[in-house]
Amino acid sequence: MNEGFSLENVSIGLAGWGGHDTVYPAATPAARKLAMYARQFPVVEVDNSFYAIPTPEAVQRWVDDTPDDFGFVVKAFQGMTGHDRDTGRRALAKLLTGEAAPSVDALADVSEAQEAAMFAAFRAAFEPMARAGKLRAILFQYPPWFDCTRDNVATLRRAKALMADAPVALEFRHQSWFAPEFRAKTLSFMEREGWMHSVCDEPQAGLGSIPIVPVPTHPERTIVRFHGRNVAGWHASGSPDWRAVRYLYDYSDAELRDWVGILQRMLAHTAAIDVIFNNNSGGHGAGNAKRLMTMLGQSRGEPPPEQISLF
Repeated sequence: MNEGFSLENVSIGLAGWGGHDTVYPAATPAARKLAMYARQFPVVEVDNSFYAIPTPEAVQRWVDDTPDDFGFVVKAFQGMTGHDRDTGRRALAKLLTGEAAPSVDALADVSEAQEAAMFAAFRAAFEPMARAGKLRAILFQYPPWFDCTRDNVATLRRAKALMADAPVALEFRHQSWFAPEFRAKTLSFMEREGWMHSVCDEPQAGLGSIPIVPVPTHPERTIVRFHGRNVAGWHASGSPDWRAVRYLYDYSDAELRDWVGILQRMLAHTAAIDVIFNNNSGGHGAGNAKRLMTMLGQSRGEPPPEQISLF
């Protein structure tokens, strides 16, 4: 039980820092965006690490571009979470074989040694961030087909062991983990194994979505991720613009106010909460994040005014 909880211990930010047109003046160079983002938000989710493991040099630049109190929530590489996508399999094959354009057949049977090497490479990449005290959590978001089975529980134990003492958060995308018969066992397992809970606010649209379960499982930190509540678009994966449709949602003030109370109750059981808005396809995430910050009495400044060019 955390007796000294305060809403000041809630950090609010966005998934990624590259898009978000309302966050930057027009024509802001990509290399300047993270520093400018960090003037307005205290935390960010790193999404590109899901597709490829960055170099330690790139991670060091992110560390250098942000103030001392800034934090990163980093998505685990897709090869570490079993996403069976062709691009992901090729990225993993490249990492494990060292070939520039490997065949996906190289992944037909990943050995334990190769799996360990992949996890070690990921940990090493983010060592500069960990040393700087800016690595809030590494987010393991498992795919929608990762259901609650004995084999998958073993997979989680193996992943946690391979991450050693790195801070790790866990997000499920198959609702079986929170079915009535498994909910308490899932939360107890996460607490016992040292997983932070990544709590989701998302549409309730069948097996591919999970309910809001605002229960911390780690005394130090909890993650909350807002995916929007677009029920109709949640399973639009067959359309060419499905990502844009899936996360197209603008939270109302009433919905955000409900979360103020939820966050306060959660802080009785966890020291800090990082809130990430992922409803960015329509540009609503930044506005929603700033409205929630206002409701919590937080302010981190605004982007600098756009400079008038003489040429």
